[in-house]
Amino acid sequence: MINNHLKKQNISGHGISMLLILCLFGLCVSSAFGARKKRKIVGDNRIYLIHADNLRFDQYSVNPDAQILTGHVSFRHQNSHLTCDSAYFYQATNSVKAFGHVHFRQGDTLSLKCDYADYDGQVQFMRARHNVVLHHRKQVLNTDSLDYDRLYNYVNFSEGGTLSDGKNKLVADWGRYYVETREAEFYYNVHLKNGRDYITTDTMFYDTRNSVAHVVGPSKITSKGSVVNTSNGYYNTKTDRARLYGRSTMVDKDKSITGDSLFYVKDKDSEGFGNVIYVDKRNKNSLHCGYLRYNEKTGYGFATRRPVAIDYSQKDTLWMHSDTMKIYTFNINTDSVYRKVHCFPKVRAFRQDVQVVCDSMVFNSQDSCMTMYKDPIVWNAGRQLLGEKIQLFMNDSTLRYAHVIGQALSVESLGDSIHYNQVASREMEAFFVNGKAQKGVSFGNVQIVYYPINDKDSSMIGLNYTETDTAKMFMDEHQRLVRIWMPKATGTLYPMSQIPPVKYKLPSFAWFDNIRPKDKNDIFEWRGKRENQKLKNVSRHTAPLQRIGKKDEKKGEEVKI
Repeated sequence: MINNHLKKQNISGHGISMLLILCLFGLCVSSAFGARKKRKIVGDNRIYLIHADNLRFDQYSVNPDAQILTGHVSFRHQNSHLTCDSAYFYQATNSVKAFGHVHFRQGDTLSLKCDYADYDGQVQFMRARHNVVLHHRKQVLNTDSLDYDRLYNYVNFSEGGTLSDGKNKLVADWGRYYVETREAEFYYNVHLKNGRDYITTDTMFYDTRNSVAHVVGPSKITSKGSVVNTSNGYYNTKTDRARLYGRSTMVDKDKSITGDSLFYVKDKDSEGFGNVIYVDKRNKNSLHCGYLRYNEKTGYGFATRRPVAIDYSQKDTLWMHSDTMKIYTFNINTDSVYRKVHCFPKVRAFRQDVQVVCDSMVFNSQDSCMTMYKDPIVWNAGRQLLGEKIQLFMNDSTLRYAHVIGQALSVESLGDSIHYNQVASREMEAFFVNGKAQKGVSFGNVQIVYYPINDKDSSMIGLNYTETDTAKMFMDEHQRLVRIWMPKATGTLYPMSQIPPVKYKLPSFAWFDNIRPKDKNDIFEWRGKRENQKLKNVSRHTAPLQRIGKKDEKKGEEVKI
């Protein structure tokens, strides 16, 4: 029994301890919330009746504690002034219920009008209802239900409202406006209009001093035909500056740009960061990169961080990569506009029918010319083209003309990795029809290694080695050589069993199949020529200077002039 009694005592003591802890915790929580809601009132906080045409008491009415006021009623509270047609004045609780043409003025910057207001001077809180119009400096807020907390200096509306800020007009279901900072928060069905721009979102924070709107959640900004979709963005309605985060997209007619972050400045440099994708649907091309800068006024663009230009205007898509890409626009906003795109260094491009590797490249849209510099290599099926500089002229993205300048070399693999048709010269030209080579012309110190094919069994007849000054080669629709024209040539046909080992390959022969891009993903892995494989600069021979002299009559020697 004693032990049971002691156990009961211990249990009851434990319960009391827990109860005390819970009570203390509750007091701490209450104190914390109480401290957060505590209002500090400074100075005289009483409401003073200034004027009323009539004043009476009715202790038997529903408001026995109220002074019933009618006719030009006027109150003063600290630095504010309240007028209305009639009112109930509760002097004991320091509060007022105002009716009819209610007008509340605070200083010379804030004015509030409504049909009815309930004002508590003790906590400095007003509830305004019906046809509420709040004027604060240049901002005007219209709503049907508004709560104004004078102590913390903000107003709330929860039944729809419109904030007018100059040309800007904001509409929302619920909102809050901070009087001191002139910042606003809007939620649910938010719309902003300013004449040329239209923004829709569910959440917006608006700074009226700087005209900056911060949208959160799925949002759309429409401006002069362009549309912006973002989930986190800042937009200045005065300067047309925008900072967009959270994978945003800007669409302007047939062009669009998407990025993790987009910074837009009208008529100045705009920037995109993080997996930037630029798409031109009209011309069927796009640009992917980690960073993009573009100026819509000058048409200058700069792309880096693994940039990839993609052209899908033809049946086969062209993929091109370099470390850096620059875009220059000429005669912008005119009918004669054209662009130059500079790619450098380490250029690699892939398409099913053509592959390219070079140090730098320039594309000119005026003549659709693609110029490659510094050890360029071009592959087409089993053919390889080398030179100091290669120019490719396009016709609707289809190759129509190629020009190789300096140390030109054309190599065609015959499929066995042993025999190659080869042409070397100072310059080369190739003409294409529907993307297929139909004619080739070589100029200057032409050397040719060619294996004639037996039409009956497709076997090689031998090796034809030829030297000439000019050679014209004509191909059929299957890219097979049908005839060669040369003005004067020196050549030898070696049977297959009697070919000298030194004749299999020209002195300048090179085959770079290991450098060739294999697919669209291979363009990111740079593989270039080794140092000993690069073309050496060939210095041009200059004509000897002409010297005109006269003899010295005394010495009989020629004197240089």
